Amino acid sequence: MMLASGLYTGLVSHARVKPRRHKLAYKVFMLLIDLDELADLKLKTLGVGRFNLFGFDPQRFGDGSDRPLKAQIEAILAEAGIPTGGPICVLAMPQILGRAFNPLTVYFCHAADRTLSAILYEVNNTFGERHCYLIPAPNAALIRQDCAKGFYVSPFMDMDLSYAFRILRPEDQVLVAVDTSDADGLVLAASFSGERRELSDRELVRAWLTHPWMSLGVVAAIHWEALFIWLKGEKIRTRPKKPERFVTVAPQARLAA
Repeated sequence: MMLASGLYTGLVSHARVKPRRHKLAYKVFMLLIDLDELADLKLKTLGVGRFNLFGFDPQRFGDGSDRPLKAQIEAILAEAGIPTGGPICVLAMPQILGRAFNPLTVYFCHAADRTLSAILYEVNNTFGERHCYLIPAPNAALIRQDCAKGFYVSPFMDMDLSYAFRILRPEDQVLVAVDTSDADGLVLAASFSGERRELSDRELVRAWLTHPWMSLGVVAAIHWEALFIWLKGEKIRTRPKKPERFVTVAPQARLAA
């Protein structure tokens, strides 16, 4: 049986435009997991909800409860009046030897007729907090979406900002690009672009050998970038309370021009 789940290898890049320019890029690999296929992922090196060389633990996503992850996401969609009943595919970095930090996890949510109905963006900060942005989506290959920032991520970024997402749905390639802007224009451009590989033990090990320090490297890169920005004289913003609601529902997405 051909699985929708897959493996994507590629590059994460960050380019801060103002008030001080700074760039960062590093190689990563990500899993695309169809939550309906969890029981079918019978790989020797990938543990689902258990320790292994690589792991995907549903309890590390969503609200962190033992409620099935797909049921959580479908409840969020239903509350927002968005069609449910189809596949929900999760794009995230795997655990490696039990360790992982996903600054951004992307859920591609489908209706019962298997058309895309929404994209859910799950954001984690380094303070152990999490918030989601849910945006209805057209059934298109390339999608643009916008929403206001409502969750503290970086001590070097203001809260009065907006996000512009540009998404190439995962097929042979995937793109998740996020531009963060203030009233005067672009502040930060971040993206992940990757190419699909088969989700197999061989390809997972191959990706790991190419990116052996990925789990530690992501966190290290975040703190290293923060240090550079601080040394360049950028002031630290006070962390506000996290939003009362776990999910921010944004307006309908736009078709890409």
